[in-house]
Formats: sequence, C-alpha cells, structure tokens
Amino acid sequence: MTLKKRAAGKRDARTDRKLQRQAERKRSTEPRPKKAGAVQAGSRPYPAPPLPKQHLEKPGREADLEPRPAYEARDYRGSGKLEGKAALVTGGDSGIGRAVAVLFAREGADVAIVYLSEDEDAEETRRAIEAEGRRALLIPGDVSDSSFCRESVETTVQELGRLDILVNNAAFQEHAESLEDISDEQLEHTFRTNIFGYFYMARAALPHLKAGASIINTGSVTGLEGSGQALDYASTKGAIHAFTKSLAQNVLERGIRVNAVAPGPVWTPLNPADQDADKVAKFGESAGMKRPAQPEEIAPAYVFLAAPVCSSYITGEVLPVVGGSEGG
Repeated sequence: MTLKKRAAGKRDARTDRKLQRQAERKRSTEPRPKKAGAVQAGSRPYPAPPLPKQHLEKPGREADLEPRPAYEARDYRGSGKLEGKAALVTGGDSGIGRAVAVLFAREGADVAIVYLSEDEDAEETRRAIEAEGRRALLIPGDVSDSSFCRESVETTVQELGRLDILVNNAAFQEHAESLEDISDEQLEHTFRTNIFGYFYMARAALPHLKAGASIINTGSVTGLEGSGQALDYASTKGAIHAFTKSLAQNVLERGIRVNAVAPGPVWTPLNPADQDADKVAKFGESAGMKRPAQPEEIAPAYVFLAAPVCSSYITGEVLPVVGGSEGG
C-alpha cells in the first residue's frame, strides 16, 4: 500500500471517530422521547388498550362485545365499483365479514352471508346491507361441511341470480399455551373450518364464476409471522396464503383473480371468545399503532381486491393490513 493510500485511510478513520463522538454526545444530551400512545391516523379516533376486560362464549356474538366494533365506515363514499355484482361472504354476520358486506353493498353489490349460528348479529348485518339499497341473503350453516358449502353457493346463485365475488372469511381460533395442549379434536376442527372450508367454498363457487370474478381469502399476520399461542390457527393461516397463491395460478387463464388479506389484530368477537379477560384488555397493544384495527379499517382492502376497476392486474397476492410492525 502506498503512503498516499495509508494517509487517506487514516483520515477516513479519524472522520469515522469524529462522527461517532458527535452522535454519542447528541444521544447523551437529548431527552429520550416518551412512548407515544395509540396511533390515530383515520377520520376519527378508535378504542385503544386498555380495553374493557371481557370474555365471550363461543362462537362469540358481536352484540355482546364492548365497545361495539365499528363497521359502518360512515366516511366511506361508494362509487359503484361493484355495481350489479353478487357476493358471498362467509363469517359475514360480524367482524371483518360484516364490514366487508356493508362496503360491498355500498359499492352496488347484493350480498349473501354465511354464518354459523349468530342470528342476532346476522340480522344486524342484513339491516345494514338493505340500508345501502341492496339485497341481503342470510345462510346459516357450518363451512366445515362440504355439502353445506355447495348448497350455500347454489342458494346464492338461485336467489341473487349470479355469483361474482367469494370472500372466505369464517374462522375458528382457540389459544393454547403449548403444542401438548392442542387436542386432536381442536386440531381437526381448526383445520376443517379455516382451510377445508375455504377449499370447499371455492370449489363450489368456481363453476359459477366468470372472467372478471374474484375470490378473496382472509389470512392473518399469524400466517406470516407465526404465533406461539395459536399454533394450529397460525398454521391454517399459512396454508390459506399458500392456497391463495396456488389457486390464483390454477384459475388465471379463466380470468378469475384470487388474493388474500392478512390482517393484524382486529377488534371482533374472535379473540374475546378465545382469550381470558386480562389478555383481551391488552389486545392490539403490540401492533405498531398500539391498538387493534376496527373492522371498517380493514374492509376497504377487500373492496380494492374485489373491484376489477381497482385490481384487474392483481392476483396471487397476500395483502398485509397489520397496523405497522411491532415497535412502530
């Protein structure tokens, strides 16, 4: 190495150390910023932890949840993106499914909702759809039963005249502290509901879907990052993401798009019917925004993926809506 190069190296090292000392002095004298509270970036503030301590009996009625999840999206203006279309939304009685059904109706679609047994919640969803001037169809039943899935699709086509959008959203979740705590019965029930049901519904819907149609699956941040206390649930969500990408490839030449939304924590009956009251009070605080999303904050992503005018060139994608990474 020449003397000139050695001298240049020494100057570079001195510069490094000088900048290091300046930065260290600045860090030592600047007051540390206090941790901010929940981030409110929408048109109105939403509830944040600590939330009321509560535990719901499964399957969990939204009517019993406090505070009530926000699903009406009062500041969302429809523009006919789904005019004349018909949609089928599983788990549409509450939570994300209800909010999606309402926005689909606001964009001009008639909506059928499949739900397990929560009649009171389903009737509220019906009223909300009809308030948008669209037709609502309620279909109670269990998506883990393939014959029911086939019948629900046939009923939708018969009553609404067509099927353009399928939203697979129904889910079962039960936290467990360890793998040893997950029984065979729980494991099978979680998979039959969360992934078998998606296969069954998509398989039943495909003969009725034409070019321009859309299938949207509800995945989860747990399917992207895992969950130490929801091993079976997170595994099904990972499977849903893979199913989404695989089915998208399979039906691409038919002009049918298949995508997924992967939400972070969302204030719905799912978790209060799963975790103890103390954990529910802290629900969502680990998200970047330090609060759970409200269903109406998630639903526009489904409109985006359902509407050909918005996403005609998007298929096989998993769209995370997680409120920022942990720690902001």
